[in-house]
Amino acid sequence: MATPLYVHGYDEQETQRLHDQADLLRELVHTDTSFPHGSLILEVGCGVGAQTALLARTNSHARIVAIDRSARSLQAAQTHAHACGLANIDLNQADVLALPFAAERFDHVFGSFLLEHLSRPLDALTSIARVMKPHGTVTLVEGDHGSVVVRPMSDAASQAIACQAGLQRRAGGDPNVGRQLSALLESAGFHDIQVTPLVMRVDGDRRHLAGSVDRTFVRMIDAVRNQAVHAGMITARAFDAGIADLRRAVHDGEFSYTFFKAHACTTDRRP
Repeated sequence: MATPLYVHGYDEQETQRLHDQADLLRELVHTDTSFPHGSLILEVGCGVGAQTALLARTNSHARIVAIDRSARSLQAAQTHAHACGLANIDLNQADVLALPFAAERFDHVFGSFLLEHLSRPLDALTSIARVMKPHGTVTLVEGDHGSVVVRPMSDAASQAIACQAGLQRRAGGDPNVGRQLSALLESAGFHDIQVTPLVMRVDGDRRHLAGSVDRTFVRMIDAVRNQAVHAGMITARAFDAGIADLRRAVHDGEFSYTFFKAHACTTDRRP
């Protein structure tokens, strides 16, 4: 089976969006992401290293082995790690479905916004479980595009958002995978599963977040414009109108999006 495409692309704008997203979600997602001294951590699907750098800074006493299938993304991750002066990161080109590591090697596995791009997320979790130590732990963060609430919501904005989700499905992914984390982890043999919804909201009391949401979520939708138009999903005029309506709602109306953070443990494999 062919590897699904990364629908967001690999250009410099996407690299910047991922770093902006990491900054936006730092307090929402990473406040309780910490590991014991001396831990060996595997990050799957590290991309340009935006989340990797956050983990490495707050867990300087741990070693992070980060993998991604894209050589271009890994080069960006290496540049970012060097610029941040982070020496506790090892970067490797690899696919989560065929991890090149010995069984029971890692104390913890971390992944963010990876499963949404995979056509075989359960196989990915099974592959992850193989390289984890008995009683090891995994932390996953995924989004859910079906959770988007925008007020006022126009037909054009709704269509533009639907284009991104539709293209991701065509590429083999699932834009709503966040709501499935518990079931997927259970099917992969994990236990002590805890899934927490984390809501990013912009309204009258949180208007200071509007610019960050514009640079992350709105930019993510806007980035698929040419693909969506070329695929015949929407006209250029309608898409542009949708982005304008979405941006207006983020800055002057209401916006919310739900992420899901899952934590689970492996079993003791001793007979």
